[in-house]
Amino acid sequence: MTGLRWGILATGGIAGAFASDLRTAGIDLVAVGSRSQESADAFADRFDIPHAHASYEALVADPDVDIIYVSTPHPMHHRNARLALEHGKHVLVEKAFTLNHAEAEDLQRLAAERGLLVTEAMWTRYLPHMVRVREIIAAGTLGEIRAVSADHTQLLPSDPTHRLNALELGGGALLDLAIYPLSFIWDILGAPTSVHSVARLIETGADAEVATVMTHEGGAVSTSLSSSRAAGPNTAVILGTEARIEIERYWWSPSVVRVIDPQGEVIEEFDGRPASDADGRGMQYEALAAERLVREGLLEGDILPIAESVAIMGTLDEIRRQIGVRYPGEDADNG
Repeated sequence: MTGLRWGILATGGIAGAFASDLRTAGIDLVAVGSRSQESADAFADRFDIPHAHASYEALVADPDVDIIYVSTPHPMHHRNARLALEHGKHVLVEKAFTLNHAEAEDLQRLAAERGLLVTEAMWTRYLPHMVRVREIIAAGTLGEIRAVSADHTQLLPSDPTHRLNALELGGGALLDLAIYPLSFIWDILGAPTSVHSVARLIETGADAEVATVMTHEGGAVSTSLSSSRAAGPNTAVILGTEARIEIERYWWSPSVVRVIDPQGEVIEEFDGRPASDADGRGMQYEALAAERLVREGLLEGDILPIAESVAIMGTLDEIRRQIGVRYPGEDADNG
């Protein structure tokens, strides 16, 4: 075991994927909390978890838990993460980090005050192929990076009552899908110096498609396209003056990276896919990174500093302002 004891807050599909990867990696998963004892018990039985709590309050009060993974829908992230921090727990919050920039800032401030880790579960950043991408860039192989492009497009349920389409649950392509390419662009090019976005809204007011064009320091440009109503290539490209990186389909999950020179020759191929199902889906890497930070007494790491997660939420707020999306209950100054 790694030493830290994990609790999982909520029992949805993403929580199950995370729990499975924790077990794969031998990470100590000791508790789960749900809004009902029945749901908590079923999840605990499925993953052999010793403590099953019938409320989130009971989970965060569990003295055997050191760190909590928050996997509730977007509008609950802030409230649930805050609850855990107030009870002295480190927190890994499912992406998108919060609903808006103001909520993200509040969690950053509270965690700093309490001396606790709060970090965003943007699992893509921690995957082996993304680690290799950053190494290639740092080595100067690409030359000067001039453009980054990525899409995240899926054919998802169109039922207007589904979480993905319900504004009151943070529905829309932006928080569920676009957060991936936008965080990727930030990772490679840093903060945008200008943001231009367009979207198609559905009958619920949520965005079914959203596209961005951004500029970055030094004049580099980026583009992203996300859709919840159509499946596309789901690839990513980093374009440099000396070479480019192409990441295969489903680039945000374990994938294949190719470095290609201007003549079209592949000069490196890195396969970051797991060798077998026994190696897990890949969510264990973000958990292991969080554990390392806690063990080393650090409140943030280099791969995804909390300040960057907060700033990315500011970019998402600006995109929403431009496309005319506001979530119910948001204050006028919250994005």
